[in-house]
Amino acid sequence: MRKKVDSRIRTLVENCVKTRQRSLYIIVGDKGRDQASEEGVVNLHYMLSKTVVKARPSVLWCYKKDLYLSSHRKKRMRQIQKMSQRGLLDPEKEDPFSLFVASTNIRYCYYSETHKVLGNTYGMLVLQDFEALTPNLLARTVETVEGGGCIVLLLSTLESLSQLYSLTMDVHSRLRTESHQEVKGRFNERLVLSLASCPNCILMDDELNILPTSTQVQNIHPLSASVGAEAAGTSELRELVESLADTQPAGALVGRCRTLDQARAVATFLDAASEKTLRSTVALTAARGRGKSASLGLAIAGALALGYSNIFVTAPSPENLRTLFEFIFKGLDDLDYKEHLDYDLVESTNPAFGKAIVRVNVYKTHRQTVQYIQPQHAAKLAQAELLAAAIPLPMVKSLLGPYLVFLCSTVNGYEGTGRSLSLKLIHQLRQQGAKVEGKAPSAEDGSGGRTFREVILRDPIRYASGDEVEKWLNGLLCLDAAEHIPKPPGDGGKALYYVERDTLFSFHAASETFLQRMMSLYVASHYKNSPNDLLLMADAPAHHLFVLLGPVAPDARALPDVLAVVQVALEGAISARSARASLAAGQLPQGDLIPWTVGQQFQDADFPALSGARVVRIATHPEVVRAGYGSRAMDLLRQYYEGGLAELASDDEGGAGGGAGGGAASSRAAAGDRAAQAAGSLLEEKLAPRASLPPLLVALQDRPAESLHYLGVSCGVTQELFSFWRRAGYRPVYIRQTPSDATGEHTVIMLRTLRSQDLASDAWLDPFVADFRSRFAALLPAAFRAFPPALALSVLDPRLAWSEAEVQAGVQGGLALAKLDGGELSPHDLKRLQAYSANLVDHHLILDLVPPLAGAYFAGRLPATLSYTQAAILLSLGLQRLDIAQVEEALGLPASQTLALFNKALRRLHAHLRAAKEAAVERTLPAPKPLALLPHAQDLDAELDEAAAAVRASSAPTFRPEDVEEYAIRFGDADLEEAVGAGVRPGLVSVKVDGEKTPKKKREGGKTPSSRSGIKSGGKRNGTPGGPKSHKKQKTPA
Repeated sequence: MRKKVDSRIRTLVENCVKTRQRSLYIIVGDKGRDQASEEGVVNLHYMLSKTVVKARPSVLWCYKKDLYLSSHRKKRMRQIQKMSQRGLLDPEKEDPFSLFVASTNIRYCYYSETHKVLGNTYGMLVLQDFEALTPNLLARTVETVEGGGCIVLLLSTLESLSQLYSLTMDVHSRLRTESHQEVKGRFNERLVLSLASCPNCILMDDELNILPTSTQVQNIHPLSASVGAEAAGTSELRELVESLADTQPAGALVGRCRTLDQARAVATFLDAASEKTLRSTVALTAARGRGKSASLGLAIAGALALGYSNIFVTAPSPENLRTLFEFIFKGLDDLDYKEHLDYDLVESTNPAFGKAIVRVNVYKTHRQTVQYIQPQHAAKLAQAELLAAAIPLPMVKSLLGPYLVFLCSTVNGYEGTGRSLSLKLIHQLRQQGAKVEGKAPSAEDGSGGRTFREVILRDPIRYASGDEVEKWLNGLLCLDAAEHIPKPPGDGGKALYYVERDTLFSFHAASETFLQRMMSLYVASHYKNSPNDLLLMADAPAHHLFVLLGPVAPDARALPDVLAVVQVALEGAISARSARASLAAGQLPQGDLIPWTVGQQFQDADFPALSGARVVRIATHPEVVRAGYGSRAMDLLRQYYEGGLAELASDDEGGAGGGAGGGAASSRAAAGDRAAQAAGSLLEEKLAPRASLPPLLVALQDRPAESLHYLGVSCGVTQELFSFWRRAGYRPVYIRQTPSDATGEHTVIMLRTLRSQDLASDAWLDPFVADFRSRFAALLPAAFRAFPPALALSVLDPRLAWSEAEVQAGVQGGLALAKLDGGELSPHDLKRLQAYSANLVDHHLILDLVPPLAGAYFAGRLPATLSYTQAAILLSLGLQRLDIAQVEEALGLPASQTLALFNKALRRLHAHLRAAKEAAVERTLPAPKPLALLPHAQDLDAELDEAAAAVRASSAPTFRPEDVEEYAIRFGDADLEEAVGAGVRPGLVSVKVDGEKTPKKKREGGKTPSSRSGIKSGGKRNGTPGGPKSHKKQKTPA
């Protein structure tokens, strides 16, 4: 039986086609899967086809797993398609849905494959399986619909729309953890409430009866034909096209542009391409639907006309480039290129790419190519002249090279790259462009000396400016949060508050303003934001929100300034049985990121039992970055979970306030649910936010804190972020060995212990940190070889300064140093080190000894004081195994200074090694006998006197002067004259003794027998016979 459709539905379709705006239709009912597919979707598509003055609109049909069509219907659909292709289909004999399938270009797509439809445009979108929808999927698919198109959302039967608040979504299973199971559908509640604020939205039941959700659906009237007149900027666009009419290829390509922004973007691209310097970078950023792909496609067509031969295009998938290649062909047609005569296209043979175009061969004047490459194949760009990158800009940094680069990326879209483009990569490119502005670029440098140009598209092309569905989607998913950054905050205040999520997502005006401000800080501070983050904030049971506010006046009626936003997730408290079972099976459940990761890395089943809070995000106001607000928020959060803030308030007030607040909140929520259920039937229900809600902001003193053992964070490891968390007292326990695909950064987990009554000491974290540092040092030559030396040194956090006593203690205790083969350093190794320390050999001779030296030093087994730069050089050469050229580039030091510092460091290490070896050898020698030095019993003078007396006593009886009297020499002057006058030869004098004459001897020193013996043989002392006659004659020099 046919039924007349409400005229307001047709009126809304026609009005949206006139204004080039999109319309949204929600169909509720069990027939939504079958009957609505046949009646609702077919009727809406029929109305749309009759209104638009062009070919039948194409349809994108997205679903979770099954189309809910019978096997007979699927078979019949295939038969109808074949009959339609052969021209044998009779429209009068087939049902409307079969005709709709046969005559419409429908693309069926799983929700899991919707990333493949990016860059495409459709006239109608059908979304079924509401429980499988996520904010990302909603934003990704809705933005593919062109102006005047229809968006249809199919829901199952509901007695009340408020039942959607408690509907279990598929994504909720990933939000639950073992300790937090209860999920509240705050996002669905806000979604349903927001539908009433969209003028171009109609809610219908499965019989196409309009539901009175708001007063706006009652005021849908036909628009006059004059609506949709010439848009703003059209006259300026016309003037620009006329001014470039004689300039080719710019004139023909700019003439195809739809908006002034797009025309200026194409002109900027062509201007950079005409320079032929291959040293320019042009970045095009815009929200979705602004014509980025079309602009880039026209620019590539112009580059072909300018003679570029090797052009490469990169994107996550070639299916994302359908619009780009389409406009390349349109641009070539405008430039009088003929397909098959002047150019050919090549489709992919990969089934996963769905026959997408991957190559264009042009041979009108010479061989030219437009080739698609995947982002990870950047090494194939050696011969490139132009690279067009339609990927998120954080991935583009590795693709920059000595060629012209066109960048194209979405901001404020479902990818959620956000303002990080201007804060990170584009900011760096802008600085590089400013440095080379006004001077010639270097011809030797492949990446430096580049000029940078930035183009922004603001006017939408896919649909009209001011599209109501776009406003609704941006408000629902906070896609334009970058435009809602609050004013710069004032001084003072700095108090941390807990945010009540039930109130934040209640869709009240004040709550919406505060939510937009919070999300604006997220977008301004983080490189990766997505609408799914909003679902995490709203529905995840373990997540909590805190805000650091500026000064709040007691009588203020406005919302306070938001200085910083902190989002934490409670983790841990996992039972020992679950932990052992999961670790034994090697399968980690969803959620509880830090407990499961640390437990698996260290194979510790006890760690997941600890309770902790992971800092998911921390964002500060962009006007007060580096002002200490982030550190202040983290310090207050630590005090809160340690119980320090609760001590400021009395226990009675804190306990009573927390209990009363929680009870009141739960009672209000229950009352709101009951009121929603009693609102009446679906045809009588009015959508409105709940009236009774808890306060939006709660002072931390009024809310009891959870009992935790640690605070943790998981983020991409960069020098700036690592230093921030290190200053806050966090220590690393894990770094992922593979970098993230989205950011190219390694993920680090850092922990800080909290005072807890459950644990006797805070030292339980030390073994984890020590084990991690040992593993990190071992992996530096492999997985972490690309780490900057400063970052690697910060992660290792070695001790660089040692006292002299500690150095001596280490030397005397022995330095355990082993080479890579496990053996100790040989004497030859020490000789090589000594030779290098003395600058006798080159550093290449001892490079094999640097790794064991560096390993021992950074492990603390080789105590020596080094400077920070010396330690960085030792780490780069010894642990990361870099060569000198790479170290120079990483540290920014000249080669001579790098080698000098390296030599000085090794000289110091060698001195300690030598001292340790000498001490070891000394320990092998026999120990000397100990000498006992005791004081004398008497002093020295007394001892000498005693010895003299003993000598006199012993010599008195044996020696008397009268006994030697006979040996005295007696002579006078006469004897001397007589001897001299006798003609004695010069040099010797003979003296006569007792009248006896002795023969003269020569000067040569001849002696008589008596002179040799001194006393005549046979003579005796002490008066014995012969004594007086045996005295010898003295010889005196002349």
